[in-house]
Order: sequence, then C-alpha cells, then structure tokens
Amino acid sequence: MAEVEWIHRHPKTEDLRVGLISWAGTYLTFEAFKSTVTAAAKSLCRRQTWELLVSNEHDTQAVVRLKNLQGLYLLCEADGTVWYGRPRTSHHGCFLLRFHRNGKWTLQCIISGRYLESDGEDVFCNSRVLSAYHMWTPRPALHIHVILYSPTYRSYARADHSVGRIWVDAAVPCLEECGFLLHFQDGCYHLETSTHHFLSHVDRLVPQRSSQTAFYMQVRPRGLVALCDGEGGTLYPQGTHLLLGLGSNPTRGEEWFILQHFPTWVSLRSRTRRFISVMYDAEVCAASERLTPMSLFQYECDNESLNLQLRSANGYYLAQRRHKSIIADGHPLESDTFFRVHWNCGKIILQSSNGCFLSIISNGLLMANATIPGPNEELGIRFANRPFLILRGRYGYVGSCSDHDLMQCNRDQPDCIHLLPCRQGIYHFQGWILLVNNIFWHLPPLGKIRPQLLYRTSGKQLAHGAGAQWLLHPSRPKWHTLGRQRRHYQRMYLGILGQWDAACQTLNLPGLQEQNRRPRVKIQEKNMCCTIFPTEFSKTPVSRDNTSQQATPRSVCVSDSGT
Repeated sequence: MAEVEWIHRHPKTEDLRVGLISWAGTYLTFEAFKSTVTAAAKSLCRRQTWELLVSNEHDTQAVVRLKNLQGLYLLCEADGTVWYGRPRTSHHGCFLLRFHRNGKWTLQCIISGRYLESDGEDVFCNSRVLSAYHMWTPRPALHIHVILYSPTYRSYARADHSVGRIWVDAAVPCLEECGFLLHFQDGCYHLETSTHHFLSHVDRLVPQRSSQTAFYMQVRPRGLVALCDGEGGTLYPQGTHLLLGLGSNPTRGEEWFILQHFPTWVSLRSRTRRFISVMYDAEVCAASERLTPMSLFQYECDNESLNLQLRSANGYYLAQRRHKSIIADGHPLESDTFFRVHWNCGKIILQSSNGCFLSIISNGLLMANATIPGPNEELGIRFANRPFLILRGRYGYVGSCSDHDLMQCNRDQPDCIHLLPCRQGIYHFQGWILLVNNIFWHLPPLGKIRPQLLYRTSGKQLAHGAGAQWLLHPSRPKWHTLGRQRRHYQRMYLGILGQWDAACQTLNLPGLQEQNRRPRVKIQEKNMCCTIFPTEFSKTPVSRDNTSQQATPRSVCVSDSGT
C-alpha cells in the first residue's frame, strides 16, 4: 500500500456543519415558526445544525455566514433582534468569527459591531463589549464515526492495538483501524477505536473512558480540528513513525486534522468465490482467492437514486471503457463511473451506462457485456471495514437509556451494534433489544448463534434468544406473513432496505378467528437508509385484496448516515 497514490477528497457539506453551544450549555436553534432563533435546546439535532459559509479567513478570524438546513441565514437587525431569513444586502447576515485560545468562538455582526449572545433561552445582539456571555463552543455536527486525516503528512490516523498506540501513517483509510468514534461529553471529546479502547493523555490506549481520555477541541472552518488537554499539550504526529501523542511544540500545522465521516469499504466476490481485484495495469478481474488491499472498494452511493460508484485503493474509480472493459482509471464526475445497482438476495448486480450488466468472462476479466443478468453477473458483497454499525436518524442516534429498556432514536450518544457475518450478505446483530408492537425482543451479545428464534418477553424479563439477520437487499412493495409458532415464539429479521421503510401491523380481516390472525409486514418506500422489521417470508404470497381493511401501521425505523 506504500506505492498507492491516494488523493484525499475534500469533506462533504454535511461533514462541515457545526452546532454552537452557549455559555449555559444550550444550542443555537432555528425554530420552525416565525423565523425565530433561540438557545434552549439541550442536544444537537437538525434544528441546531448550521453550515459555515466562509468568505475571508485568517489565522485568528474569518468572515462567515451561518446557514441552516432550510437554506436560510442567521440575520441580525439594528435593534438587536436575531432571526433567520434571506439577506437584503451583501453584508446583511455577515459575522466576524474570532477563534479564541480556549476553543471558544465569538460572532460579531459586521454591520452593527455587536456580539451574538444568549441568556440561556433567547438570542440577541446588543452589546459591543466582549464578555463570557458572548462565547460559543463549536461542536462538529457530522456523524460520530470519523476518520482523521493529516494534511501535513497526507496520511490517516490508524490504531495499532498490538502495541496500544495510534499512528498517523495510513495511506488509504480502508481498514477498520482507521475508524474512530468521537464521543462528546461535558464539553470534552473522547477518541474511541474500533476495539473500544480510548486514547489517553499518556499516548496509550486504555479500556475505560475517564478524565485522562478527555480532550478539548479547537475547530476551524472547512473541517479542521485540533485536540488538546487544556494544559498546553496538543495531539500531533511525532517521531519518524508518526506516533499520535501530546506535545507542546507542533510545527507547520502538524496539530490540525481534517475530520470526515468514516467511509464504507466493501469486498466483492464472484460466483467462483474469487475476489474482484484491481491489477497493476488497472484492469479489474476476479482472480484472487485471498482478500488483498486491491480487492477493497469504497462504496459511494446516492441516496436519491440507485447509482453507485466504486473507488479502488489506487485512488481511481471503476469505469466502463472501450470494448466494454472495466478499468480502474475513472474520475469522480465521469458518467462512465456510475453504475446502477440491483440487489438480489444479499448479492448485487451492476449495470453500466450502456445498459449492459457487468459479467465475469472466461479469463476472469470484468466486462459490461451481459444483456440479461444471471448467476455470472451476481457479486457477493461484504463490509470490509465495519465491525459495528452506528445508526443515526432524523432526530438523533439509536441508543438505549439507563432509565428503561427502550431503544430510542433521539439519543445524543449511540449504542454500537456489532455485526457477525453469516452468508450471502447476511449479518447477525449482537446485543440488541427491540420493541415491536409493545413486545420486547432480545438479541443476545457474544456467543454461539443458534437458529434465528427470538422469545417474546416483557420489559423486565428479557429472555435470551439468537441474533437476528441483517439482509443487504431491498424489497419491492409486497406483503409477507409473519408466522406464529408454539409458545408465542416468532421469527425476527433486521434488514437494510436502501430507501425502503417497514411497518408492522395485525390485520382485522372478516372471517378470521382470533387464533388465526397473523401480524404482517408492509414494505413501503420512504427516504430511509435502513429499517428494522419483523418478518418471516412466506412461500405463499398474500393476496393484495386483503390489505384494504388494515389499521394504521406502526413503523420501527432507523438510519445510518453513510453506512
């Protein structure tokens, strides 16, 4: 991997958004009514997320505008009121952003010279005299699962669990060791590795989170961050091996990292169980029986369509070239690098821009020459760098609460959902508890996976069953029967359905006796990345005529940003 010429991509817009925390610990919020702005929210969600538009930046200050997710701007009027809308002049809504040594920000209105401040609930611009009430703490609003890129050394941070250290020497962020969880707690950040160890102030990985693993963060526009201990020490790569540790003399901007969401890397396998790999001349073929770095591809999909791009570890994208050959020499905006993905029972079929499907010919080369897809066009897919999932929805992360046994979708801190690969793109979930139709289902943690049988339990008596399955394929709108077994046992599956959503309900059909009623699952299209749903696929399809008298569905939905 040392010879790979990997070109770092600029952060996406969603990776550059921030939340602003007032002196009272509340977030700057745009309200949905009357275009008002407040600072009463206690957590970071959509209405607390702002995008920084920088027009001029220096070492200690910048001229910025703050835009919310509705595309409207934070505005300050002459009487000190603050609201959001569209600027009337070129300077309306512009603030002088100053970076302070303690990691705080101040925002001074360019027109009036007054500072943005809050009393813990309302937001206004009244004072020209700087005080502690004008200080705002920036918090990156990107997904908690991140990578750290050093623009000085052009490499990524990598955890080495064999020696308990973190090095900044990875040329390509394709390994799970390059992913970190950036936890925010009490104004500090804790850097957690893929094996759930934390970086401490003594440059070692420790198993528990404590005050010795807490770091303060300096945030700059365009995704730059620096971590320090608050006592003069700053994290930066040191020595010839680029050990990430605390020091007091960083040079040439060594302490700055670009923070980005952890990308998804996958491996593709042919029908003959050989990995799709990029050869030295950029040809793509199914030749390797062992997984190598050149058999890994960054999975870049468009949530609004079924288009997919696969970026190889050589830094280029798979593209269709002349004679229908597939070559790893494409660039991001080339139309020939986009493939339409079709899912089939945990496998994928790729369709090129010429309408043909990617197929493996007799010599192992990958070609776009099939008009009708078959077994030779199916590719098995497997996560290459994700031992667990972190799910985030519209209102926050999916996690548990210490007060009760419910899984909630509005948590500020998530729970890790560990994955155990099974077969054909199916994954077992470990250590999860779900509530479906007011019934708890327990998915046990580590241990032997038995047949996918889950026990119906109460909130205080969670029985132990086997893990559920994670299906990597979407499903068209269809009804399936949820089979009821003896002693109230039911089967439970979890599925990633692309942009499909699921709803579970019991039908009250005329003529059905109470003991014969079976809950059913309806798959509906929505803007979701993944779905939790109970189902056992029936061999006999249910008539669509039976769906006319159903009750309102109860959805159980979650999504993972970028997973």
